[in-house]
Amino acid sequence: MDTTRLSSKGQVILPKSVRDARSWEVGTQFAVEDVPEGVLLRPLKPFGVSTIEEVFGCLKYTGSPKSVGQMKKAIARRVRERHGRGRY
Repeated sequence: MDTTRLSSKGQVILPKSVRDARSWEVGTQFAVEDVPEGVLLRPLKPFGVSTIEEVFGCLKYTGSPKSVGQMKKAIARRVRERHGRGRY
């Protein structure tokens, strides 16, 4: 069993054997959860690089095109409605 310690800056070094076994490279980001058994580190899986062609049109809309002004008014209206219901 490998051991490590907490630095004065709150940093923990993961032993090389653990990093190698998990293929964790420099810059890997983790979600940190406090669990009854201790602390759980879960590596975040970043989104892969996409092209505009892969995502363009993924949200289908069949109505007439809206202007930026119309969209802003609709958003403001929904925000007011949510505030009126005590949300946010």
